[in-house]
Amino acid sequence: MTTALTTGATAGIGAAFARRLARDGHNLVLVARDRERLRRQAAELHDRHGIEASVLVADLATDDGIAAVEERLADRTHPVDLLVNNAGFGLKGNYLDVPMADELRMLKVHCEAVLRLTSAAAAPMRERGRGAVVNVASVAAFVPRGTYGASKAWVVQFSQGAARDLAGSGVRLMALCPGFVRTEFHQRAGMGTRNIPNWMWLDADRVVDAALRDLARGKTVSVPDPRYKALMGAVKLVPRQALGGVSSRAGRKYGPRKAPDVSL
Repeated sequence: MTTALTTGATAGIGAAFARRLARDGHNLVLVARDRERLRRQAAELHDRHGIEASVLVADLATDDGIAAVEERLADRTHPVDLLVNNAGFGLKGNYLDVPMADELRMLKVHCEAVLRLTSAAAAPMRERGRGAVVNVASVAAFVPRGTYGASKAWVVQFSQGAARDLAGSGVRLMALCPGFVRTEFHQRAGMGTRNIPNWMWLDADRVVDAALRDLARGKTVSVPDPRYKALMGAVKLVPRQALGGVSSRAGRKYGPRKAPDVSL
């Protein structure tokens, strides 16, 4: 039986990955900061699907937290076959309005943790000749919208580059780029969402289903909904200067009022 490790596993897209992978018969390693919530989730998935679910409490905004997950990924005796780097958060305000400490914390989670955990997982996967990594990014990666979008653009570029370097090794990498998803993300971030059109909202379980289909097809970037595929196609036709103004106004309108916890 294969094992999957998911960060930010207790809610939203991370929890949807855990549910789907458990249903498919994978053992799980669930990573987040909330120990009690992790334990409840692990027990529920074990009871419902008969899989083994272990918990790893880690704050990916810290070196110790990243190192703890790296150590688990490097364990050759209990290998991880699928890594889902999902943990992340947003920040309030425009560039120079956000405290530098918060910006660096976001980069730690979105970029450094993704780099280090992907590397820790991919090395033993390459030795075995099989394995996969899904790095959760965002459609924000494709529009000029502040440091959040910039960090997600890094995730996309890194994932595509690493996938190319590992081609033929049996290790697959993919960046998952959803749009607005009905999760706890917006509530934790203090986002005002009433003005977001209903058609823009996605269901987390459907996002995961589409992501796993794209991973199986060998895609390196997944935009998991026809509506957003069309929207991203249209984005390519809009001058970047105009797009930057629109996305900046949208970010202020829908953006978080306070920085949320890292673990979802």
